[in-house]
Amino acid sequence: AGGSGRSDRRSGIRARRGVREVRSYRLEEAAELGALFHAAVREGARRKYTEAQLAAWSPAPHAPEDWGARLAAADTVVARDARGALGFMSMAAGGYLDLAYVRSDVMGTGVAGVIYAVLEGRARARGLDLLTVQASLLAEPFLARRGWVLTERQVIERRGVRLPNARMEKRLSPPG
Repeated sequence: AGGSGRSDRRSGIRARRGVREVRSYRLEEAAELGALFHAAVREGARRKYTEAQLAAWSPAPHAPEDWGARLAAADTVVARDARGALGFMSMAAGGYLDLAYVRSDVMGTGVAGVIYAVLEGRARARGLDLLTVQASLLAEPFLARRGWVLTERQVIERRGVRLPNARMEKRLSPPG
């Protein structure tokens, strides 16, 4: 999971006013979310990663057909305002948080928190008891504030470039 944003302590009402709808991903959004992902990596993660790392992570926006299939295969939640997609997150059936990205201009406004709350609620409703992620340096503090625990620091390789990230997990307590 990547560029889910800066501190969202300002979230509350302000973020909810900007979010017009939070809902499941639709196939026709593949190109838009691919472009959002690319921009979130290249612009939003700039303060934590080098230019070479950003280029290796996302050299270009994803092809809609490949990207659409990846998003459709998971539980993907999208937040939108009047101008379009603000961000999205996706979780695989087993509780792996695969993608977590918001537009760089809404980082720190609470949009990521709104999306995340919906996704975690869905995971709880499905009876999942453990969520896992390989979090970017940008997403790690966002997740830690929501009860995720660091299990391992690691370095992965993308296109021959090393990128640090963190394995994290969150145990979900049963409702009640």
